[in-house]
Parts: sequence; C-alpha cells; structure tokens
Amino acid sequence: MNYFNKLKGFQRSPAGLEWQIWKRLHLILAAGTVLPLLASAGAYVLDGLEPATQNARAVEQFFYVMLGVVILHWTLVLTLAIGCAIVMLMKGPAYVADAYEMEELPLGSEKHVQR
Repeated sequence: MNYFNKLKGFQRSPAGLEWQIWKRLHLILAAGTVLPLLASAGAYVLDGLEPATQNARAVEQFFYVMLGVVILHWTLVLTLAIGCAIVMLMKGPAYVADAYEMEELPLGSEKHVQR
C-alpha cells in the first residue's frame, strides 16, 4: 500500500533563503547564547575588581536581564526554525491522495444544496 503518491508533472521550487538560514541556525543560537552570558560574566568580574563599589544588586539584576535576553533569543530561533521547516515542506514535492469519486446529482434533486 502506497500512502504517498507524488503529483506527476510537479516541479520543485528551487532552494532559497530558508536553506541558508537553516544551515546557520546553530551558529545563530550559539552566538545569541554566549554573548549575553559573556556580558554578564564581565559585569561580575568588573564588579569584583573594585572592592569599594558594592553593586551586587545591580550586577545580579543585569544577570537576570541577560538571562531573559537568552531565553527570548532561544524562542526567536525556535520560531525561525519552524518557519524554515514550513517553507521547506511547502517547496517539496506535491502529493495527492487517492481519488474520491463524487456523486453526480441533478440540479432538481432533493439532495442538491443551493448556496
């Protein structure tokens, strides 16, 4: 039993921007994760260099803001990945289901529905 019947004569669309983005998603994810966390680590290091300043609350708040930026970035990358997958599926080969024979009804029959 063959569940997927390809539509004859269908021409696939050429690959576009979605494949370029898809191949770079891991780099986008890594850069968007590492850069805010490095900024947060830098704030901790710079705060520890000067003992006279007690900005622990501000540094901790900055860490949580950067953590929020990282989580936002992850959701945006996931959304972008879903969009790329949808475009790749839509550009793929076309499939058709088995034919379903429609019953021909005359216009004056009781089963005919007018809209």
